[in-house]
Amino acid sequence: MRILITGVTGQVGHALCRHDWPEDAEIVAASRDDLDLAETESIASYISAGRFDAVINPAAYTAVDRAETDLVAAWRVNALAPAAMAAATWKVGIPLICVSTDYVFDGTKAGAYNEDAPISPSGVYGASKAAGELAVRTGNPRHVILRTSWVFSAHGANFVKTMLRLAEERPRLRVVDDQRGCPTSARDIAAVLAKITLRLIADAQAPTGTYHFSNAEPTTWCGFAKEIFRQAESFGYRVPDVEAIATTEYPTPARRPANSILRATKIERDYAVRPRPWREALAEVLSELAPGVAEKAEETR
Repeated sequence: MRILITGVTGQVGHALCRHDWPEDAEIVAASRDDLDLAETESIASYISAGRFDAVINPAAYTAVDRAETDLVAAWRVNALAPAAMAAATWKVGIPLICVSTDYVFDGTKAGAYNEDAPISPSGVYGASKAAGELAVRTGNPRHVILRTSWVFSAHGANFVKTMLRLAEERPRLRVVDDQRGCPTSARDIAAVLAKITLRLIADAQAPTGTYHFSNAEPTTWCGFAKEIFRQAESFGYRVPDVEAIATTEYPTPARRPANSILRATKIERDYAVRPRPWREALAEVLSELAPGVAEKAEETR
């Protein structure tokens, strides 16, 4: 089987390339040089010529604040590219698996969001991802859209690595404590995407539609930061004081959802996926990052 993966420099795309695929799976990791998602005209020809059995699209324009002023670029990658992929994959008769986000919701709901909860994005990033979802749903019936939240890994830019970097520079960090969600390991997302993709290839009747997946146990950004440093101390990282603040004390161009908790019961039912606690996944990431800390300490002696 031959599987196309886009966005391979991102956290989830990188994790997908590192995933332990079956021996008969040929993974085509398309970089921007191979397939520029901003050029939608080339997507159809690339997919039709590739003789793929499935396409996984974790690629996205994820600069949430910059998207507020870079609207065209965000919509090209997050909405138009998935639309072109949906049309192209449906034409050649293969499934499309796309990654989406909690930002399609406005975050005002009291409890966890189900997959069928009304979407109401508050900014350009969320709106462009919501448009991409709609394009995929209408363009290829054999699709899976996997919404997730608060992605972290040892690769790329993310909250965990930002906290560790800032701890090297400052004795005290002020972190928002009134936004709730579930941190999610890119490695765990990749494993779920691989499981879904392999089943869609093997079974034409496999479940399709929109699913939620995040690691278990909600927290706040401040709670996430405190747990990062609680675990990181044993790996030799510097541990700063962490002060809880309100969102109003940390204004940003794009409004963040106050509630990003995604209910994942549907994916457990259809694909037997049971999310593990994010603290377990965090320990793995910190362990993976730790050798770099040891090397840095050696350099400064």
